[in-house]
Amino acid sequence: MNLARVLDEIEFPTANRDLWRAIAEKTLAGQAIDSALVSHTADDIRIDPILERDPTGSFLPRKLSEGRWAVVQRIDDPDPVRANRQALEDIEQGATGLSLVFEGAPNAFGYGLPASPEALETVLDEIPLARTYVRMDIHPASRAVADWFVAYLTRRRADPAKLSLCFGIDPAAIFAGTGRLSMSIEALQASMPQSLAHFFALGVPGVLLEADGRVYHNAGATEAQELGAMLASAAAHLRLFEDARQALVYAAPHIGFAVSVDQDQFVSMAKIRALRKLWARLLEVCSIPPSPATIHAETSWRMLTAADPETNVLRSTIACFAAAVGGADSISVLPHTLSHGLPNGFARRIARNTQLVAASESHLDFVADPSSGSGSIEALTDALCEHAWDEFRAIEREGGILRSLADGKLQQRIVESRDERVRKFNAGERHIVGTTIYRRDSERPVETLTAEKRPMPTDGAVHCPKLEALRIDQLIGGQ
Repeated sequence: MNLARVLDEIEFPTANRDLWRAIAEKTLAGQAIDSALVSHTADDIRIDPILERDPTGSFLPRKLSEGRWAVVQRIDDPDPVRANRQALEDIEQGATGLSLVFEGAPNAFGYGLPASPEALETVLDEIPLARTYVRMDIHPASRAVADWFVAYLTRRRADPAKLSLCFGIDPAAIFAGTGRLSMSIEALQASMPQSLAHFFALGVPGVLLEADGRVYHNAGATEAQELGAMLASAAAHLRLFEDARQALVYAAPHIGFAVSVDQDQFVSMAKIRALRKLWARLLEVCSIPPSPATIHAETSWRMLTAADPETNVLRSTIACFAAAVGGADSISVLPHTLSHGLPNGFARRIARNTQLVAASESHLDFVADPSSGSGSIEALTDALCEHAWDEFRAIEREGGILRSLADGKLQQRIVESRDERVRKFNAGERHIVGTTIYRRDSERPVETLTAEKRPMPTDGAVHCPKLEALRIDQLIGGQ
């Protein structure tokens, strides 16, 4: 029997929305579809259970032409020698990038490398820079770190043109995450153009300025608030390049983005896609030729739990998947025990292999933008763009990202969103497996490395209400 011929002769009923709705209503036994199957994001964006394919959907692949994202490992051990061993092992075992996190950074979570040129040189000893993507996490001394790194490259006689770098400079994220700036906003805006011109003269490639949304996400921002804040930071970066008398057509490729991804798979996918569309729109209104966004995605700190930490592996896997198919250029997975302390080798290996399995076994990089044309993802992407653009315009009306932070206006909206999310968890409208439901009777001990947490400096010339990076399990009642 020719199975193919038999299948060709079988007539299947044509699937359509009305047929699906009839079957769904019968299955729900009188319960309304809207109440049972329709959900909403934190920005009150409606997510329907089924949408027809969008034939006009956008095609938004990652920037890297070869399709593979950079597998980035977090380097945040306060002991530079131990951090170097970790970095060498990560590269040997498949990582293609390193994220250097220094103490005092908003995303250091109490740890981080010592902020000194000696520590930087120790950590990078024997690292194959020509084939390793190196990014500096945002830090109050980011510009100093950039100078140290350039000096280090000179001593190693490395060719900057062959390197893939990100210096992670974002004054707004520093201001929001630490609550302080070392100089006034006016002095900062006056000094940055000179620094940018200096780096242009050196011919250092890669991302100089980064619009970092992780600070806002980890403090409780909605997806649209995170995107809007990043877009406002990117606009501020463009103004700095303009003040430095640098042609914006050459400046745009030196601006990158860092975004958080969490266990909400489809929303995280749409958020990365929306970021690409928003950046393209910002360049368009500024009359700048198109330049693809460079996007780094990091799994969410706020979704990690201390209870039953193995469940964090599942959340991080979903977040990693969303970042990969959403089109991130580089991804960093936070180790699942970070909520308990400085992760050991086993936790770091799990974080690294989460990406390697996704790339090497699941082949998530084989298809560029696989969600293109999906009715649900396209609708969610467009809705996020609209809400994020509204947030961006609100920040601009408040005088720009730095002024909005100085006046505490953006922080107020984020805290309100965070409090609403907490209310839903406490009311039982949302759940955390292993924490609010299905909690273990007793917890197994978690092994971490010995490292003392370091307080964040509080000195500064200008202060603003600080956005605290808080896990959701720290906020809900009884935890």
